[in-house]
Formats: sequence, C-alpha cells, structure tokens
Amino acid sequence: MSRSPLAPYPAPHGKTARRLEWAFLPPNLRAYIERKCGSPVVSAISQTGGFTPGFASVLVCEDGSRHFVKAASVKAQRTFADSYREEARKLAALPAAVPAPRLLWHLDDDWVVLGIEYVAARAPHRPWVREDLDALLDSLEDVADAVTPPPAGLALDAAADDFAPLLEGWAELRERRTDLGPAYLAEAEALARRFAEVVGGDTLVHTDIRSDNVIIDPAGRALVCDWNWPVRGAAWFDSFAALIGPRGEGADVDAVIGERRLLRDVDPEAYDINLALYVGYFLTQCELPVPPTSPHIRDHQRWQGEVCWDWLAERRGWS
Repeated sequence: MSRSPLAPYPAPHGKTARRLEWAFLPPNLRAYIERKCGSPVVSAISQTGGFTPGFASVLVCEDGSRHFVKAASVKAQRTFADSYREEARKLAALPAAVPAPRLLWHLDDDWVVLGIEYVAARAPHRPWVREDLDALLDSLEDVADAVTPPPAGLALDAAADDFAPLLEGWAELRERRTDLGPAYLAEAEALARRFAEVVGGDTLVHTDIRSDNVIIDPAGRALVCDWNWPVRGAAWFDSFAALIGPRGEGADVDAVIGERRLLRDVDPEAYDINLALYVGYFLTQCELPVPPTSPHIRDHQRWQGEVCWDWLAERRGWS
C-alpha cells in the first residue's frame, strides 16, 4: 500500500444496512427456522454490512450451535426475495472447490429463507490491507479455476447482455459532470460502449466483489458470499473489480495486477473499458434518491465512481 488515498470511504464499515430483526419475523416462520436449526434460538446477531434490508443474522441456539440465515418476504420485499431465490439456486450449483459458505437448506414460500453454513470469520479490514487483498485474489483465482466452464445446467446470462443497461446514464452524466472535462467524458463513454468486446468468457463471474461480500476465516482464507447475480464472462473480471476499493484507499493496484495470474496478461485497454463502464454506472446511480432501507448506498456508489474515474484518468494520461 503506497499511494495516497483518494478520499476516505464515506460509509460506516459493517453498518450500512437496515435489516429486519428476528423478533419481527412471523412466529410460524421463526418456529420453522428453529426446527431447521435443531434448537431454540436464544439470540440473533444481525449482519449489518451490505445495502439490502432483508433479514440476515447469525442465530445462536440453546444448544450452542450457530447458524447463518437470510430471509425476505415475497409480498413485502419482492425484489430481495427474488434475489435470495437466485442466490439459493446459484449456491446449490457451486462446486465444492469454490471458497464460499455452503447452502444447507432453503424455503421458498411466502418467504424465501436460506440456511447457509456458519463460518467464524471476520470482514476484511478497511482500509484494505495487503494480506486481506492477497487472500481475496487467491480465492478468486480458485473460483475461476472451479467454475470455468460454469456448472452444467446452471442457466446464466452472458456478461455482455447483463451489463448493457449500465450504459443508460451517459447522456445525463455528460450534462451533469462537465467538471470532468467534456473531451475526457466523450472518450470515457466511447470506451464504455466497447464493453462487449472485453467482458465475454466462459467463467461464472460473481459480479459484485466488494468487502461486504467477503469474509476471512481463522486460517486467513477469503470466502466469497452473496452469489445473487453471477453471469458467464471473463475470468479476470472479479479480480479486477476487487481492486477498486483498495485503490481508493491507497493500494498500488497496478503493481498487484502485474503479480496476479488472472490479471497480468490481460490487454490493458480492457481495463480502461471496464473502468469506463463502471464510471457510467456508479456516477449515474449515485444521483438517484436514497432508499430509506439503505441510507449509505448512494455515498458508496459516488465514492466508487470517483475512484474509477481517477484511476481511468491516470491510466489514460488525462490531466
């Protein structure tokens, strides 16, 4: 870690979500979950990282066992219930070699509920430290090895199709962010519109690698969580995305790229295209209204967008 941080990360680490609590789940649902756990729940430790309002808690049972459970109401939280349903489908298909907590059971009824393997682990340190970043990149290399090609029978969208909506905000961004320089914005947009040239591949790509979707186990191994929306795409995509937060917090990520087997041989232009795609997405999304259930998401998106713009500008030699 050898750069000056761009700006402090603006969201409180591990405290970005407003989630449902155990006491507010329907009694019949709590009883069902206790039966799956095999013992009455005596306490529930809400996991307040991330940006979604669904229930996500470590349940401590009377017999001393711990269980990680996620839940969302199909009626009241349909978007998040759909997300958990997709996560269950993807988790069930992951090969054993993928470093991720396993799906143990799930319910799909009026509520979508996932019982996921509990791991006594911690979040990565923020600001990022090299040890945690190396652990994550090691695990992402293991992921790519295990899911290239993706598991048979697991229907996935192609990255080029899934990412196409990320281009929709460029007209507004050109008008609103003239401070970034119209010529540079035009060059960035032209790069972003070439995304389909570089994101394709035959690897199951997580697409949402950031610190709140990663845990570090007691042995120092990184486990990748929240497999809601993977696609079929380039093997390097997740490893490159993992560098955005560290770069914003002072890491020399260009040196890291040169050391990693999934990253070092990629055409540098592909990284510029990918950064431009992120810029258009994050700097547009951050201007949307703040959802009451996720008060920090727009600050997070704005910071990510500025980090990507700064990195892209440095790589392209813009003043």
